[in-house]
Amino acid sequence: MTVARTIPDANLLWRDPALDHLGLAILCTLAYADVFDYPLTPRQIHRYLLGVPTDYDSVIHTLENSRWAIKRLEHHDGYVTLPQREEIVELRRRRAEVAAQMWPRVASYGQAIAALPFVRSVALTGALAVNNVDPGDDFDFLIITAVGRLWLTRAMVIGFVVRPAARRGDEVCPNYLLTEQALDFEEQNLYTAHELAQMMPLAGLDIYHRMRRANQWTSRFLPNAGGLPLQGKTAIARPSRASTLAEFALGTFVGGQLEQFERKRKIRRFAAQQDQTETACFSVDRCKGHFDSNEHAVLLAFDQRLQALAAL
Repeated sequence: MTVARTIPDANLLWRDPALDHLGLAILCTLAYADVFDYPLTPRQIHRYLLGVPTDYDSVIHTLENSRWAIKRLEHHDGYVTLPQREEIVELRRRRAEVAAQMWPRVASYGQAIAALPFVRSVALTGALAVNNVDPGDDFDFLIITAVGRLWLTRAMVIGFVVRPAARRGDEVCPNYLLTEQALDFEEQNLYTAHELAQMMPLAGLDIYHRMRRANQWTSRFLPNAGGLPLQGKTAIARPSRASTLAEFALGTFVGGQLEQFERKRKIRRFAAQQDQTETACFSVDRCKGHFDSNEHAVLLAFDQRLQALAAL
């Protein structure tokens, strides 16, 4: 059977990858990364390998010895790409340099968020988590909060971190907030699995590990992507005593009323902005504000690359 006849449909891979061939899995893995103009190292191919549990040595053996892999993949200075995509190697290097300049600010914003009352964990998500950014790209954060104080915490993040950052020319986006009792992700697809496996925990490592355990479905998509990302950073220190005192003050009945007021106010406003194509979600325990979600665009681009490979 030829490779062209075995290339799976992107929609199937998106929801439930059923691959049993290592070479094909490598090809699909690189096709997904190519959507983001992101060549992979062999270590990254192993970690983000789609649908096939295996060891690193087997990946290397396939890359070096598979007849079709040699024909359909290219190697450039330690990176692997799809055919005729050598230019993204230099692009990755340039973006990594931009990311290196951003990381001190990432640490600063992460520290500021982690120091706020009711924040239990902070993680960097999106392109910056894998050092694949252009100048001016935003800082996307996932924040885990105490139960019953998600919306009050969000308001503090906006007031004490997002707005001061904007005055310095940085766009800090607290795109996803969850409470400690809602660590499971409702969206179970390839895109979300990558977000979980790639996110960079900055504070609250214990909560981060709980979240990974609560989403073990990701192993269907990325069975070798357990634990911290390859480029993991040192976790930020625990919140200060001042934050603990503030929690005591805001953990009262008055704090509960403020939480309820802010939740109702913001959900009404968000509902007016949201359309049926968006993946945003707002509730007592979740605030997923991805108004500009690009999951659908990623799926279409992934499908285009798979179809092009099938035609080879």
